[in-house]
Formats: sequence, structure tokens, C-alpha cells
Amino acid sequence: MIQFERFKLANGLKVLVHRDVSTPMVVLDILYDVGARDEDPSKTGFAHLFEHLMFGGSVNIPDYDEPLQVAGGENNAYTTNDLTNYYCQLPLENIETAFWLESDRMLSLAFSEKSLDVQRKVVSEEFKEHYLNKPYGDAWQILREMAYTTHPYRWMTIGKELKHIEEARLPDVKAFFFKHYTPSNAIMVVAGNVDVDEVKQLAEKWFGDIAAGDRYQRNIRPEPPQTEARKKTVSRDVPLDALYKCWHMPARMEQGYYVADLITDILGGSTSSRLYQVLVKEKKMFSNIECYHFGSVDRGLLAIEGKLVKGVDIHEAENAIEEILAQLKEKRIDEKELQKVKNKTESLMAFEDMSLMNRANSLAFYEFLGDATLMNTELGKYQAVTTEDIIEESRRIFDEKNSNTLYYLASKK
Repeated sequence: MIQFERFKLANGLKVLVHRDVSTPMVVLDILYDVGARDEDPSKTGFAHLFEHLMFGGSVNIPDYDEPLQVAGGENNAYTTNDLTNYYCQLPLENIETAFWLESDRMLSLAFSEKSLDVQRKVVSEEFKEHYLNKPYGDAWQILREMAYTTHPYRWMTIGKELKHIEEARLPDVKAFFFKHYTPSNAIMVVAGNVDVDEVKQLAEKWFGDIAAGDRYQRNIRPEPPQTEARKKTVSRDVPLDALYKCWHMPARMEQGYYVADLITDILGGSTSSRLYQVLVKEKKMFSNIECYHFGSVDRGLLAIEGKLVKGVDIHEAENAIEEILAQLKEKRIDEKELQKVKNKTESLMAFEDMSLMNRANSLAFYEFLGDATLMNTELGKYQAVTTEDIIEESRRIFDEKNSNTLYYLASKK
């Protein structure tokens, strides 16, 4: 059971405090309720661009990393389609350094053409390296645009097009910052050998005077149900043919999410999973194959992807996948197999909780979902999944009309 206390500043900043007396370190984690889904379709990639800009200096602190390193700390950040998270870890005696650094960049970044130009180039190079020039790098850009017609999940966190980053201008960047990076749109978690009173005092001192900003009201049109299968074939300079299939699945807070999560483990969670055993080891049609999902807050995608063994026909390989999915939809899974993937989920959750950084990160995420106490009760939702649930959810997800298929072929030379 992960214990924590919470309070809220007058400017809307939510603060959670998790005490762990066993560690000399402290973690400060700030989650901003903004991700790629909150971007203007004509100006995508901004949330990810800010992940870089936030380390480029703020009003009173020209270099974020240097004072943190002097204090013996480390930091990082990540952006998803749903949220942005910044976190740092440092010795407890230097905790105030973390409050000083994080509050100053929440107060305001040091916006300059120079900083923007530097980070714009960094992100543009990242876009080229990982999504334009890397083999199979554009697969998920294609798949997202196939699968989503309405919802902003149709572009990746890096952005929809390279030019959106290349053409990002300072007024647009400033407007995005003051719309989203505000106390009323943030959750802060402090974890370590700290008490609530100490954290309250530091939070008031460093964050209390920052203007609340307008609470961002998300108004995203939901993706309409998919009514027919979508397929696309591309040819690229890659070593092997690859097959990608994805289906719409329940949102993060729906009961079906937990069923779908277990289904991905049954199908592709390890070398003992169904897809790997049959298609890699037995039939030798794929050199590797996996099944996964993105953990999306809104209705997301469950995916199967694999690289084919040379000479294997891609449509025969697809039929072999469909046979395995048909078994899952028609034949009740053995209780032992279901319990095995439940045990794996439980051990993964327990392993994650061992790290102070992960605990802080998880508390912020569950509070973002609606209530941090979910962190202590979510395992029960997995344990409650039945063999009948697996059949029913498999039939819903793996409906042909709900499918998107990308045949990613190696170009013939």
C-alpha cells in the first residue's frame, strides 16, 4: 500500500506527498496536463518541443542542469499524447534546489529566438533521425492517420509534419506555454523522507505566488466507431517485409482496458506467448513479433507488429495471425494461462513500486487520471478479469471492421 497525503495551493497546484524514511534521496515530479492531443492540428509537436525548451533556461536561471548537478541531482522528462512529465532526484538536504528550479520554469521560460532556434533544430533532427531516415520509422505515422479520422491521436508526439516544428514561431510558443504550463494545470509529487508540513512550507514559498492561469478545458471530439477495415501497402528501402495491424481498444479508465492489457500479454508479452510460440518458433514465418498497446487515456490502439522471414508471403502471415486471434475469440482461455499473465502484471507493478522515482511518477499519473488512490486498487481490476471477459473483449476488439492493416514491404532492387 503506497501512503500519501495531498493538499492544494490557492493557485490550483495539486501537491501529493509520499514519505519514505528509508532513502536519503528526494524526488520532485511535476506532471502537466498537456500532451500532443491538445495541439492545434496545424501546429503539432509543440508539447514535445516544450520538453526540450523547459531545459533551455528560465527567467532567473539561465541553465537548469548546472545547479541541479552541483546539488548532486539528476533529471529527465517525457511527453506523450496525453501528458508531459518533468522529474528530478537529489539528496534530501538539497530539496529546496528542486523547488527553486521547478518553480522558476513554471513561472516563465526565458523565451528567446536563440533558445527556440536551438531546440527547434534539435527536435527537427530527432524527427529526421527516428521517423524519416530510420527503417520502419514512419510506420506509426501512417497507422495513426489510418486509424484516427477525428481524434488528435492521429499524429505522434513528435508531430504530424516536420515543417510544424521548423516553422514554430515565438508568439505561438509563448501562447502554448501560458495556456498549459500553469499551476492550475499541474500536479506536483514530492517523495522521500519528508513531511507534509515541510513540503507545504516549501510549496507556498516557491509556487504560491505564481499566477494560477486559466484552467485548461479540454474539448476533444471522440473518435467515431470504425465501421470498415482499412488497409494500406507501402514500399520502402528496408531489409525485411513487416506487417502491422491495430485495432481500437477501450480508454484507460474503462473496465475493458484491463482485459485488453492482459490480452496483449497472452498474445505477445513474452517468448512463451501465443504469437511468438506459433509464428516464430513453430511456423518460422516471423523473425520477431509482438503485441502491445499505448496505455492511452482516451480510446487507444492495440497493435500486433512483426518482421517476416524472407520469402514468406505477407498475406499468408496475416492469415496465420488471424487464426490465432480466432482461437482467442472462440475458445475459452485456460485458467492457468490467464493466471500466468495476471501474475506477470502483479510482479511488474510490484517491481515498479520499488523505485522512489517510479512511485512519485505513478502517484502523479493516477492523480491525473482522477485519484492517486487508484495506484493501490488497480491490481484488483486485473485480478477480477475472467476467462469470459477475455473472449468477449477479444470479439469486440478483433472485429474485422475495427482493424487497420499496414503492409510494409521491402522494395525490390
